[in-house]
Amino acid sequence: MAKEEAPRKWKYGVKRWIALAIIALNVYLVGKIPPLRPYIQLPAEPITGTLFTFPFTGEPFYLTNTMLAVIIADILLLGVAFFVIRPALKSGKQVFTGIVGVIEALLEGIYNLTEGTAGKWAKTIFPIFATITLLVLTVNWMELIPGVDSIGVINEATYEHAHHVDHDLDIANDCTQDELFRIGSLPVVAVNGVTSCGAIMAPFVRAAATDLNFTVGLAIVSFMAIQVIGVRSLGLGYFEKFINIRALGKPGMGKIDFIVGIFEIVSEFSKIISFSFRLFGNIFAGMILLLVIGTLVPVAAQTGVLLLEFGVGLIQAVVFGMLTMIFMAQATHSHHGEEEHH
Repeated sequence: MAKEEAPRKWKYGVKRWIALAIIALNVYLVGKIPPLRPYIQLPAEPITGTLFTFPFTGEPFYLTNTMLAVIIADILLLGVAFFVIRPALKSGKQVFTGIVGVIEALLEGIYNLTEGTAGKWAKTIFPIFATITLLVLTVNWMELIPGVDSIGVINEATYEHAHHVDHDLDIANDCTQDELFRIGSLPVVAVNGVTSCGAIMAPFVRAAATDLNFTVGLAIVSFMAIQVIGVRSLGLGYFEKFINIRALGKPGMGKIDFIVGIFEIVSEFSKIISFSFRLFGNIFAGMILLLVIGTLVPVAAQTGVLLLEFGVGLIQAVVFGMLTMIFMAQATHSHHGEEEHH
């Protein structure tokens, strides 16, 4: 006889009741602690004091919340590689499941794409393609973790041109000068002797791609990798793509080839701008959307946006890595369209 299933203790399942309890708790907390209006700024917020000063410029260096996000992403990737992937490979299994199976499928797709585009240079280009894709994917998906962009330190508003609260929040009569207290969850401060109510919440961790420093730095790394693979494949002749002196001595189209090379220099550096702002714009816009929706409708409304950002984060990571791979593959071919072997 078939074994009878034990009757459920909870009608409709346990997970459903847990979800309803979380929503009810969310509604209760929103009533008791109203959400702060989001404050959006481009630069990353510092979470430490000055750690050291650069010797020549005298500029201070401090840890920002986007730097912390990159450090956490690096630790996560290294931890998965050494404590999850490596033991699974040593186990001798032929078929992987769970997170190992997902990563294997992603890396296999990346390698097949690289092999079909770069040919014999696939083994050289693949590690760079995979590293960039996994890093960008991790920092993008960190935005979906509760607490990222939303848990931090509330600082006093220190704007020189602070908005008067009597126009914005209609609670100016409750504000007093030179005193810091709270109205609900809103700190009240006096700025330059002018009574104002406002606060800035500096999150401990902020999605790294919302900081232009991260996207520009990653774009520069991608740009340098393209030049390195070009020199490795074609030698110093790779730079004739940009400055073709020999073309000046050729009759007919020689001078035009030289001018085209100058435009190639502009095109090459424009890749840094394109890489940087494409990734930054999409992730920064997603952060703003999540903050605004979470403020206007703080209960359950962010779910749809989180699903959207899940897809956007994946697409942007693959696009950034894939463009790097394609440009590296193109760099292995001479400007005459024939592959040279050294």
